[in-house]
Amino acid sequence: MRLIKQSFERDGSGSITLFPEEPEDMYHAFNIIRAGDRLKASAIRRVTTESATGSTSSTRVHTTLTIEVTDMDFDTQSGQLHVSGRIAVETKYAKIGQHHTLDLELQRNFSLEKKEGWDSVSREIVRAACDPVKSADIWACVMEEGFANLAVLTGSRTVLRQRVEVSVPKKRAGGASDHDKGLEKFFQITLDTLLRQIDMSESKPILLASPGFTAAAFLKFIVDTATRTGNKALIAQKPNFVVVHSSSGHLHSLNEVLQTPEVLARLKDTKYARETKLMEDFTTLLRKDDGRAWYGPNEVEQAAEKGALGRGGGVLLIADKLFRAQDIAVRRRWVKLVDRVRDVEGGEVRVLSSEHESGKRLDGLGGIAAILTFPLEGLDEDDNEDQGQTGPPANDNTNDGQS
Repeated sequence: MRLIKQSFERDGSGSITLFPEEPEDMYHAFNIIRAGDRLKASAIRRVTTESATGSTSSTRVHTTLTIEVTDMDFDTQSGQLHVSGRIAVETKYAKIGQHHTLDLELQRNFSLEKKEGWDSVSREIVRAACDPVKSADIWACVMEEGFANLAVLTGSRTVLRQRVEVSVPKKRAGGASDHDKGLEKFFQITLDTLLRQIDMSESKPILLASPGFTAAAFLKFIVDTATRTGNKALIAQKPNFVVVHSSSGHLHSLNEVLQTPEVLARLKDTKYARETKLMEDFTTLLRKDDGRAWYGPNEVEQAAEKGALGRGGGVLLIADKLFRAQDIAVRRRWVKLVDRVRDVEGGEVRVLSSEHESGKRLDGLGGIAAILTFPLEGLDEDDNEDQGQTGPPANDNTNDGQS
């Protein structure tokens, strides 16, 4: 994302013009734009005209429109962002109040003005999106004999790019050749698919994960194929491959794969690795049941009020989807908490993407959790008494209290 222009006032009001350069930028835009904002972008508008004889004709015209946002639709697979709203500035082709949906496009500017002003979270998203030093993408192939899931992990999302399925006969006494032929065919199709997805000129980690020895056998097939065909670009990628064990070939197994020491060592400088490690630390503390790990809105807010999220190890984990709430008061609640922990208490704040495995785990806990600098007990007691609810406390060592 490229920052074209910004104008912020002391009260937080102002506007910004951004230039999305790659699909990942659309996800950042999805997290920045809120209901009630004013969005200005290029558009195609159908215009109906009436002639002197009473006949009508319809044409599509290219124009620039400004809408007040009411709703958004983001397609995670295609990276397309559709923003709906009412016309806020009258033009030759549109009157105030009419409905229109803007399709934000790559390589085209859009301008955004926030009705309620630019809070700290929105500004941080823009800063991160426009940071030229971006974390490298990570490719992953999670597989079992006969099927493979190819995915790419970016700084904000985990995207399934392709699924490969090939029938591989089971090993039988005297019939091993059929199994070997089927496995070789599966490996070849998976490799061909991987090569279509990866830019071979870039040097990025490529994770191969499977139960048993399938991933190791696939890497051997890749190296043998590259050597036999003289594919120098593929041979040069050999140091980037990392073979790890997973419980299955399904995409959700990435969660455990990304916690293995060999993978974390390769990804130690990436934002995603840090967030994965923090979620694992939180889960470990939750199991210990020592009062240092809590989740839930009220519990985490109480911990912040007691100063337990400050310097020396305090961490606030919060899902990005909480900042997309339609209710302005709800968004302000979370922004206020983030500002308190980060700016007042000096603790660490991590806004986790709901498109990543670590963010999905956090979503399962209600979208908010915390690692405290010192133990606290009974943070959920007031909650249960006030609401008359029963159930495990926030740090209870049960399946409901763990990710």
